[in-house]
Amino acid sequence: MTFPEFTSEQAEVVARAVRVIQEHAPACEAAQDVTPGAALALSHSGYTRLTVPTDAGGLGASLGVFARAQAEVGRADASLALILAMHGHVTGAAFQGRSLPPHLLDAVAGAGVRGELLNALASEPELGSPSRGGLPRTVATPDGSGFESGVWFVTGRKTWSTGARALRWALVSAATPDGRVGRYWVDLRGEGVRVEPTWEGALALRGSGSHDVVFERAPAALQAPPAVSHPASSAWFWTAVAATYLGVGEAALDALRRYAHERIPTALGAPIATLPRVQETVGRIGAQLLSARTLLAHATATWDAQPGAGAVPLIGAAKAVCTNAAVDATDLAMRAAGGGALTAALPLERLLRDARAGLTHPPGEDAAFTAYGAALLDTPDRA
Repeated sequence: MTFPEFTSEQAEVVARAVRVIQEHAPACEAAQDVTPGAALALSHSGYTRLTVPTDAGGLGASLGVFARAQAEVGRADASLALILAMHGHVTGAAFQGRSLPPHLLDAVAGAGVRGELLNALASEPELGSPSRGGLPRTVATPDGSGFESGVWFVTGRKTWSTGARALRWALVSAATPDGRVGRYWVDLRGEGVRVEPTWEGALALRGSGSHDVVFERAPAALQAPPAVSHPASSAWFWTAVAATYLGVGEAALDALRRYAHERIPTALGAPIATLPRVQETVGRIGAQLLSARTLLAHATATWDAQPGAGAVPLIGAAKAVCTNAAVDATDLAMRAAGGGALTAALPLERLLRDARAGLTHPPGEDAAFTAYGAALLDTPDRA
């Protein structure tokens, strides 16, 4: 099982995004933030159009195509790839699930076509990940009555705001006066919004600039009333995460293979690629990553063939397998490369740190395998 092929235009924007990431990632890592140049280049890459439907001016990527694209940009650098992942999954899920009102879908599409980066901001200091449930502390106060009455004002703090300084728009989850949760379209360059640099010194994804965003009566002219979550939200988010970190693991394998041919110890008189121990390690990493990639391709193909709640547990399992594969790949690559892997001469120490961030994204390994196991037990004749 492999991912679907790109169209020529999809291939072009993915290749352009990879070049942009490769060019700007070192500066973002050093700055521990998204540099202005990187933000502009990501916007101009055209990648923001990838998951916008073709009839809305986009490139109409399916979930499988999106997974393939994210693995390629993740291979270039996890920090900047994750910014694109957030934009892509929010857009893809919104249109496939029709989980936003038409006027808000138009705004999401317009942002993608214009190259304006967006993200959904939901996590909070007390709440943690919203996937665990709970009511956000961030609140939305109406200027009028009802959701269609006019402007709402958003007040609160959101954490882990991937790409904060690079974003133009955010769908902000906030509690309504009646104790439910709505989503609000906020211009992050508008009034009442500030970025608080809380991501400096982070263990992983240093170039992602995942700072806190603070809202102080920030106006939101567009909003989505409280609604039941659609399966597309989980399918697209989990795929975005799985594919990005799969790319990190594949980058570690690439780096180890190159180093194994370049490193010629005096006592050996030949590249360490000739050592059975190194060959075994490369084989283990390669097999595990291929297994993870094949599972993700199968999971996304299953969704694309019949999108719905029944396809979601397999995607969750693929997310767990892909992130674990990335962690194992970077760890084994570090062991095989030896002391040189601890230095900036090789990318392995950064890849090791970045891979571990994949474990923190929902679903957690326990929840993912429990849900998939329950699905298998409910349908014992199917895998």
